[in-house]
Amino acid sequence: MTAERLDQPRDLRRTLRPHYDPEAFGRLSERIARFLGTARFIVYMTVVVAVWVIWNAVAPAELAFDPYPFIFLTLMLSLQASYAAPLILLAQNRQADRDRVQYEQDREAADRNQAEIEYLTREIAALRMALNEVATRDYLRSELQHLLEELRERP
Repeated sequence: MTAERLDQPRDLRRTLRPHYDPEAFGRLSERIARFLGTARFIVYMTVVVAVWVIWNAVAPAELAFDPYPFIFLTLMLSLQASYAAPLILLAQNRQADRDRVQYEQDREAADRNQAEIEYLTREIAALRMALNEVATRDYLRSELQHLLEELRERP
């Protein structure tokens, strides 16, 4: 077993597996899932099924491609559902990941805000304590007034 060198790029390996971009696939799945959840999709699907059923029920036997129990229609709807479900789950997982990141960022911002509020509260308390020790203008006036009265009372 040879150790890989980190200062050199890896050799390209040929694989039979197709390569795909998971992020692009995820975005596509979200677009599809978003479309599947619309009234437009339901209308389109209803029109397709209605046309399918009417065509195969009313058309002459040589033009009907899916006669009455509509087995092929059932197969197509099952195929559509088998692809739609995982795409919807993938889109939900991606949304849950985004929500988790957003929650974490919100929590960190709330922690920072809480720390700032606590700091400002301590600062305000320190200012109040310092103001209690400082002679205010009114206090000085009253003391000077008392001294003036004492001086006037003395003969």
